[in-house]
Amino acid sequence: MTELTLLEKIVALCKRRGFVFPSSEIYGGINGVWDYGPLGAELKNNIKMSWWKAMTQLRTDVVGLDGSILMNREVWKASSHEEQFADWFVDCKLCHARFRLDHLKESACPLHPSKHPGDCGGELTEPRRFNLLFKTYVGPLEEESTLTYLRPETAQSIFVQFKNVLESSRMKIPFGIAQIGKAFRNEVNPRNFIFRSREFEQMELEYFIPPDTGFQYIEEWKEQRILWYESIGIPRAHIHVRDVPEEERAFYSKKTYDLEYDFPFGRQELEGIAYRTDFDLKQHATFSGKSLEYYDEERKCKYIPHVVEPSAGVDRTLLALLCEAYREEEVLGEKGEKEKRVVLGFSPRIAPIKVGIFPLLKNKIDIVSKAKEVFRLLQKHFKSFYDESGAIGRRYRRMDEIGTPFCVTIDFETLEGVREGALVGKKNTVTVRYRDSMRQDRVMIEELVDFLREKIE
Repeated sequence: MTELTLLEKIVALCKRRGFVFPSSEIYGGINGVWDYGPLGAELKNNIKMSWWKAMTQLRTDVVGLDGSILMNREVWKASSHEEQFADWFVDCKLCHARFRLDHLKESACPLHPSKHPGDCGGELTEPRRFNLLFKTYVGPLEEESTLTYLRPETAQSIFVQFKNVLESSRMKIPFGIAQIGKAFRNEVNPRNFIFRSREFEQMELEYFIPPDTGFQYIEEWKEQRILWYESIGIPRAHIHVRDVPEEERAFYSKKTYDLEYDFPFGRQELEGIAYRTDFDLKQHATFSGKSLEYYDEERKCKYIPHVVEPSAGVDRTLLALLCEAYREEEVLGEKGEKEKRVVLGFSPRIAPIKVGIFPLLKNKIDIVSKAKEVFRLLQKHFKSFYDESGAIGRRYRRMDEIGTPFCVTIDFETLEGVREGALVGKKNTVTVRYRDSMRQDRVMIEELVDFLREKIE
């Protein structure tokens, strides 16, 4: 399997099984925008819940915020986005395609995919500058005084609300403010499926620290973030830490690490961890005229806090998990024939569906009734899926393909125990089948919830 083929197969699986759909598809779509289907929404929520728990529940020094997408235009002037948030692009005069200037060596010519733009015989235009902010207007009139932007990052609402959060939560530095939310960038050339989109979701933390501790805390957060990726199923060995050189860093950053992953289209950034100094708070203090100083009781002095920012993309994390989990295997079918098994080997903690529940035969009323009873039991505790359509082997394959780690089958042995009222041996048990090994165990129904919870958590 070539790497390009891998991405194509993942895209096809996402459409077929309801992970990701092109937005507005019946109208021809809109470039760089995607909708998450039933399974994609579950997977995305599991990623966000895992991040949120790691940041705000398992730590006592981080609190949450849910800031608005629309903000006063002055915020974006203070943050330098209005003036500096821009890319340079060129057009090909031959095929009329548009490319970011800094991505020419990563892009392929639409007419000659084996060549880069400019190397294919087509002449490129002079570079032009393009601001990435999406404009909108607040109120009924579209005029300069009502202009603002859809936020290009979630961080600025955290900086603007720094004092309110600090005082209301009674936190002391060092402490962090975490946020998950949508951001919008009018990308010149969205590409690589959901990796680079015009509408996307971020998981950002602004960790406020004393001025002389930035290099210490960026190292600590680098390690914490790698541990989190390991916890959701991306091994440390597959995460590459890049110390971003000064000439490539944002102007406000004293140090930046990129956590990179080998996607099918190449090694790309999964998360950035930046030491942003005190740039943002200073800017907002200057533009707003409001003091954002902090009095440190231990140090007995005032200062504007510095910030370390781990910033991860939900969509990129989801894509990395799909790439990490996808595999194809050759197995024996029900009649002994060889067949291909497609598996998404998600960590049980992050899988969109935790358990599938099947009656062995759909025309046996007692079996179906008992299967629905087991389903009602399990759905109170886990995201569960009931399926009675098709041969049992085909149902297993469907669950394998969407990454369901466990399947529970109700069969004739289950009914024996019900009829006899016995709870010993193999009676009143169900078959639990494991996705990865395809091994099967018999488990008593009254022990099923605890059995699965231990495996999942």
